[in-house]
Amino acid sequence: MGNAKLYKGSLSTIILKLLNEHEKMYGYEITQKVKEITKGELKITEGALYPSLHKLEAEGLLEVEVLKVDNRLRKYYKLTEQGTQETVNKLEELERYIKTMRALVNPEFRFD
Repeated sequence: MGNAKLYKGSLSTIILKLLNEHEKMYGYEITQKVKEITKGELKITEGALYPSLHKLEAEGLLEVEVLKVDNRLRKYYKLTEQGTQETVNKLEELERYIKTMRALVNPEFRFD
């Protein structure tokens, strides 16, 4: 995508949605899942992902579990109860935004 800035404001929502679908994920796994789902259209960099993960953790939406995998420590992120509720809120907010933008760019689209 030529304008990754459009996605930047949705990164937290993307992370929450993925973690809602999967019990827990580690950072690289999140980046690869997004790349897979979007067929390479969206590539999340570590420089964008980890600050977002840390922010969500600081807000109490995520908790971290450190596990030893292949003789390495790996941080897994999972939703807290508050994170699960925030996921619902963020997805509703994103849906409203998409509908609004669709109405703005397509006069034929009816805004309900």
